[in-house]
Amino acid sequence: MTQAVGVILAGGQARRMGGGDKGRLLLEKKSLFQHVINRLAPQVDRIVLNANGNPDRFKDLALPVITDNFGDHAGPLAGVLAGLDWAHQQGAHHIVTVAADTPFFPKGLVDALFHASQGQKHKLVLAASQHGQDKPQRHPTFGLWPVALAEDLRKELREGLRKVVRWSDQHEGRIALFSAMPFDPFFNINTPQDLQKAADFMQYS
Repeated sequence: MTQAVGVILAGGQARRMGGGDKGRLLLEKKSLFQHVINRLAPQVDRIVLNANGNPDRFKDLALPVITDNFGDHAGPLAGVLAGLDWAHQQGAHHIVTVAADTPFFPKGLVDALFHASQGQKHKLVLAASQHGQDKPQRHPTFGLWPVALAEDLRKELREGLRKVVRWSDQHEGRIALFSAMPFDPFFNINTPQDLQKAADFMQYS
């Protein structure tokens, strides 16, 4: 296990699922939150949940809850910054982010991200998946982020930056590539139909 803080990003509004906390949806009698926690816990030192609103609704998860510092739904980068600030307070140097609605991400995600970062001044890597000869698809909510770049990210967010890939590219971010066979491990659940697909994918997980 590589030393890092795991940050579960759950700050979205889940409009296509009727609102609420998407991580509460049940997949094979477990919530998406629990699937994600079970996958992430063996890979990191500790886990924190990034979510907005009343944190008391997550007491059953027994995780620290951190909120965004930007009130205009600034997207995943706001959650990344919240995670970086929290990790700094804990004396950690890196965070790894995962999405709360993606229950099949690789069990070797964190090791692969760190492996791809070898030789980087600031370890900044996004996960990507590839199906056959298709162009790799980056997944901005899954990444390795250095605490050392927190102030730079804060400045960029204040100036209106919202695109994860744009900020990553500014700092020569890399990708860690994963196979999308037999299905994309970064498949995320946005609709009731996606939830049914996820139930079908459980046989491969």
